[in-house]
Amino acid sequence: MRKNLPEKELDATDYALLALVQEDGRISNVKVAETLSLSETPCWRRLKRLEDKGYIDGYQANLNRHQLGFGVLALVQICFANHTDEAPSQFEKAVRSIPEVLSCHNVTGEADYFLQIVAQDLVAYEQFLRKVLRKLPGVTSIQSSLSLREIKHSTRLPLGGICQTSKA
Repeated sequence: MRKNLPEKELDATDYALLALVQEDGRISNVKVAETLSLSETPCWRRLKRLEDKGYIDGYQANLNRHQLGFGVLALVQICFANHTDEAPSQFEKAVRSIPEVLSCHNVTGEADYFLQIVAQDLVAYEQFLRKVLRKLPGVTSIQSSLSLREIKHSTRLPLGGICQTSKA
């Protein structure tokens, strides 16, 4: 059995509701209630409870980076020489405020951090490397891989498997 699953806190209807709002964050309460065969008030209460308990972090539109002129997606590995001083926490604080960094993960393996970064083009990415990344606290090496073609992109969680596991 998977660890960290909510024990009996969520039922099949909650998972179905989460799947609906994950698919379409703009779906109306009326449509959700209709789809789940609930009346509107209990449906709204379930949604509010899921938000209050942190199962729903927020709602956003997924934008097309190519349409908006961000032609470069870089997958970047960052290494540190010293992990005991304040550099890692200063690095993490700095990265949180850089809009070009879409995600940052502290990872195992040879690198210390793995970042996803967008830029308009290669010239803009080179300037970003030189003026921003190389100046971050603690950074001793940077290895970039540029995405040639995105095969899959999703932020949607595989709720079907969790819902089935939680029923067992």
